Amino acid sequence: MKKAILVISFGTSYRETLERTIGAVEEDIRRAYPKYEVRRAFTSGMIIKKLHERDGVETDTVSDALEKLVNEGFSEVICAVTHIINGFEYDKIIKSAKIFSDRINIKITRPLVSLTEDYAEVIKAIGHIFDNDKIYILMGHGTEHFANAAYPALDYHFKADGFDNVYVGTVEGFPELGNIIDEIKKQECRNAVLMPFMLVAGDHAINDMAVEWKEALEAEGFSVECIMRGLGEYKGIRNLYIKRVEDEKRGAEHF
Repeated sequence: MKKAILVISFGTSYRETLERTIGAVEEDIRRAYPKYEVRRAFTSGMIIKKLHERDGVETDTVSDALEKLVNEGFSEVICAVTHIINGFEYDKIIKSAKIFSDRINIKITRPLVSLTEDYAEVIKAIGHIFDNDKIYILMGHGTEHFANAAYPALDYHFKADGFDNVYVGTVEGFPELGNIIDEIKKQECRNAVLMPFMLVAGDHAINDMAVEWKEALEAEGFSVECIMRGLGEYKGIRNLYIKRVEDEKRGAEHF
């Protein structure tokens, strides 16, 4: 019986962070499950198109990858989703997978932060990087989708776990940077660290975080350091994606 793990990411066109994050997640999953064929799919059509036109690199959509697996005689596929929340992109994955559910046994992992227990796991995975004498601001993507609630929930969990100097903001949702600035101005500390709460340190990290957010904080009198590491570069986070796969192998419901 042929089995596969399809690692599904939003994608990135930045080569270096691609290998350090998405590539690293895929490789760790490949090592953890040597009896499975591990393949890649992106959900961003724009990135797939850019990689094709710029680099001549072909990357499958979820539908393309599943079609190939069906045609090649695979009987089971675990879709290992690397997305952060249950947003629009995750909805697209579910919709695409359901089309093939009568032709191949499909299981889909949950995103990084979905269940209440996931917040504690994420904090444990990256909590070691936070110093007490600095303010840390994690930049999430944000969305109009109701799943955006995961970001303020994560902020709350950080505070509940004793990380009073860690804040979670978003580029396109709530909380915004302005909401965070209002809060951190109440603290005596003026040393701020920005880091992406995204799988890759791509366009948003390079342009929004390291330029616009940095300048906004400096204008308020903060000394700002930027950590240009996507979540995929942290071993603890990659282990959580492996754990999501293991959860599905142990008996998550099929379609």
